[in-house]
Amino acid sequence: QVQLVESGGGLVQAGDSLRLSCAASGLTFSSYTMGWFRQAPGKEREFVAAISWNTVNTNYAASVKGRFTISRDNAKNTVYLQMNSLKPGDTAAYYCTAGVSRTVPTNDWRGYNYWGQGTQVTVSS
Repeated sequence: QVQLVESGGGLVQAGDSLRLSCAASGLTFSSYTMGWFRQAPGKEREFVAAISWNTVNTNYAASVKGRFTISRDNAKNTVYLQMNSLKPGDTAAYYCTAGVSRTVPTNDWRGYNYWGQGTQVTVSS
């Protein structure tokens, strides 16, 4: 079965950096758009970033553009989220997701078929 396993979360201070990783198995990784969503307590799940199967196209939420970078290594079946200049508002559980390949990676959660269990990121002020 399909598994998406996130890692790299933790507790950091404002201004610090973290890199999240998501290892995928059970699917033809290079055929899928990969994305990251996040959910803070009491809030709805929100789109963070996504990348097309061939890395040509990316899509970012306005709140993270310029600070976060999504990338993928199809040889390792892994997608990454480099997060710089972290803010307390970035505190959330971060979820890796895989969806049907599209030219422009969608920011709509309904466009994704598989989800990981999440990794917690906590940013203190």
